Parts: sequence; structure tokens; C-alpha cells
Amino acid sequence: MPNLDLLVTFLAIHRTGSLTAAAARRGLTQPAVSGQLAKLEQELGRQLFARAGRGVVPTAYADDLAARVGPHLDQLTAELGPDATAAGTVRLAGPAELMTARILPTLAPLTARGLRLRVTLGVAQDLLKALVDDQVDIVVSAIRPKRGTVAATTFVDEEFVLVGPPALARTVNARQLAEEPVKALAHLPLVAYDDDLPIIRRYWRSEFGRRPPNATSVTVADLRAVLAAVVAGAGVSVLPRYIAEPALTAGSVEVLHQAQVQPLNTLFLATRADGLTDRATALVHDHLKARAGAWAPSRNPAGPAGT
Repeated sequence: MPNLDLLVTFLAIHRTGSLTAAAARRGLTQPAVSGQLAKLEQELGRQLFARAGRGVVPTAYADDLAARVGPHLDQLTAELGPDATAAGTVRLAGPAELMTARILPTLAPLTARGLRLRVTLGVAQDLLKALVDDQVDIVVSAIRPKRGTVAATTFVDEEFVLVGPPALARTVNARQLAEEPVKALAHLPLVAYDDDLPIIRRYWRSEFGRRPPNATSVTVADLRAVLAAVVAGAGVSVLPRYIAEPALTAGSVEVLHQAQVQPLNTLFLATRADGLTDRATALVHDHLKARAGAWAPSRNPAGPAGT
């Protein structure tokens, strides 16, 4: 059975006749709506819409599907939608970059229904300890909790990309990159999150089988600041695609290396074992899980210019 979120997006497209209008209604980006539609069509094995001018026209199958699922989704929306109460306080914790770019914009509409959020930013180890100590209710964690008192649900995968400014991308020899990637990239300075190069080191070892020999030009413990330094020409770095995507789209950075299997980092939603018995906490947990599928970023196939 298709994911409920996919069906809600389908119904929004069917009723508005436009991916853009459906995106506005759902509070998603247009590429996210396109991705959800493609996934639903793949699961159903049927085309649902045809392009027509600036909008879309439903197929006969889509009309029938909308007639069948529409009333049920409308009832759920009435029960769980914007007018339904979400009263309660949820103490939410996670990394600053993800909370800023994804989590808080996703949860903000729930505050209109009475939800109160108390947000703590930090690193996974400290936040998971705070969860055990009952100082927070939900932690978005890059580490799978190992304590028996903590329950973890797989949340979403972060995709990592090696990026640099166009001027540095042009210094990479394409043939050498294919044959000896470590040597081809060795002259590029690194912009790192930490002196130990946790994200960069993992990428190099995953893709090239060793640590990077490169010198580090900038170290700053905020991935948004890492991106800013890369855009300004300070060096190259490995970043989650959702952080790099705006700069990739703008052309201010480029993907320097195409991984055969894109490196991923799984994030978890961690709660205390009995944490989801609280209605507000369960609502936030389920809302994040439902929205995570729309966060898969578009792919940017462009590699380095090379010489």
C-alpha cells in the first residue's frame, strides 16, 4: 500500500491541476512534489498525470484513484489537520545545521495547533545523554543509541558530496581523477568541520581507501560556515547534499568526484523507551517520519571541469 504522504500529495496535485500549486498547498518544494509523484507512479505501476501547458491532466486511473481515496484522506485531514489540537511541549534536540535547514521549518506549522517546541542544539553524544537524563524528549541523532532505555527509529539518510568552487574544480585533471583520485585531489586545501576531518576522512576512506593527504585551510564547527568558506574559495569539502544543494544549483560550487555508490549517513529519531506514549511527542515523531521522504535532494550530475 502506498505511503499516506504520497497519497496526500497525489490528491493535492489532482485537485489543483499543478505541481507548483500542490507544492504550495503541501508546504513542500516543487522538486519534492515531483519526486513523490514519481515514487507513487512507480509503486502503482501506472501513469497518473500528463503534462498540459503549465499544469497537468489526470489520467482515467488517477480520476478513479482520487474518487476512492479522497473521502478517506479528507476525513483524516479533518481529524489530524491544522484545526486539530497538538497541545503540549516537546523538547527536541539535534545538530544545528539539520535543525535549521529541515527540522524546524517542517515542524513550525504544528505550533499553530498549540504545539510548543523547546529546541536544544548540539552533538549526538551529549544530546543522547540528555535524553537518558530526561532533559529532552526526541533527539535527531547520527549515532544509533545503544542504551536499552532509548528507542531508535531509522529516520533519513544524508547523502554526502565532495564539492569545491569552480576555480579549484578546473585544476583537477579528469584523467588522473579517474585513475589516481587521491593524487588528483591532493593539491586541494580542505575546509573541515573538525581537526580530525570526520566527514572528509570517512569519504576518502570509503571512496579511495585511505585518509586524505591534503592540507587543511579552514576548520569551523558549522557545516553552513564550511560551505561559505568553500564558496569563497578557501578550499574543498565533503558536505551533506542538502547543505550543498543551493550552492550547487547556483553554480557557486561543483561536485568534484562522482561516487559509484554515494556515501550515506543514516540519521535516527531517538526517544526514551516510553517516550511515544506522550501524544505531543508522538505527533512530532510521526510528522518528521512522514516528511522525511520528501527530503531526498535532486541529483546534480555535473562533475569537475578537469583539464
